[in-house]
Amino acid sequence: MKSWKQIIQYSTFRYIDHSHIKTFESEPYTALTSFAIDDALATSVSNKKSPPTMRTWVHPKTVVLGIPDARVPFLAEGVHLLKNEGYHVIVRNSGGLAVALDEGVLNLSLILPEVKHLSIHDCYEAMVSFVQYMLKDLTDDIKAFEIVDSYCPGDYDLSINNQKFAGISQRRIKDGAAIQIYLDVEGNSKQRAQLIRRFYDKSIQGNETKFTYPKVNPDKMASLSTLLGINLTVPDLMERVLSTLKELNEDVIMSNKFSSFEKGIFGKRYEQMGKRNQVIREIN
Repeated sequence: MKSWKQIIQYSTFRYIDHSHIKTFESEPYTALTSFAIDDALATSVSNKKSPPTMRTWVHPKTVVLGIPDARVPFLAEGVHLLKNEGYHVIVRNSGGLAVALDEGVLNLSLILPEVKHLSIHDCYEAMVSFVQYMLKDLTDDIKAFEIVDSYCPGDYDLSINNQKFAGISQRRIKDGAAIQIYLDVEGNSKQRAQLIRRFYDKSIQGNETKFTYPKVNPDKMASLSTLLGINLTVPDLMERVLSTLKELNEDVIMSNKFSSFEKGIFGKRYEQMGKRNQVIREIN
């Protein structure tokens, strides 16, 4: 697997912290907003209107469904279950399947330009390398391979001792890419996994489906706090993200302010995300 410096050839990065905001461009700040923001940033870096960017984001009790999850036989029943448990539900526009977010889960978006000369694997490996480097003083046991029976399984699941704590998805727009990772930092990982398993049970009900959905085993997943045996918090990890970004790059620009170009793209992408999620909103 390639290292960060073998893949990333940029000396300047922009850092955006969206971990505590409540609204964005007059819209409520939800996970739906976050995916539209990443689309706007990917378009911006593609057009060389922004340097490569790292964005941190956190959302309270939210289940982010993948596109295939919206095709389950009994979607309304599954969504009802999630909403009755107090979760906001959206369908994202990037790859992957259902993921449970809350205040104990930190999300990172790595926004890269000029990805036409980078393979999809290169982009995933850049994120894997970043996380391994960020936690190198705590562990050298982080592996990247599919953890079968985890939720949102994929080739670049991050795990320690075969227990998954992170999953990565990727979305490409023009010559830009948003590589997005959720990091289970603290809280009840088993409860999150049980919730996703219950969603699939309720929304599939034993029916045969064209797509193979995971049989979620909560024992296959754990938080970094549990796996490392320390009290690691989301703010702790955010400090590590920023210090690692500074260590790996010559210049880090702290800038949450969006340009008029980025705001315009965000508006269009937010509208598109709204249309994608119309079916979810209509489930009461």
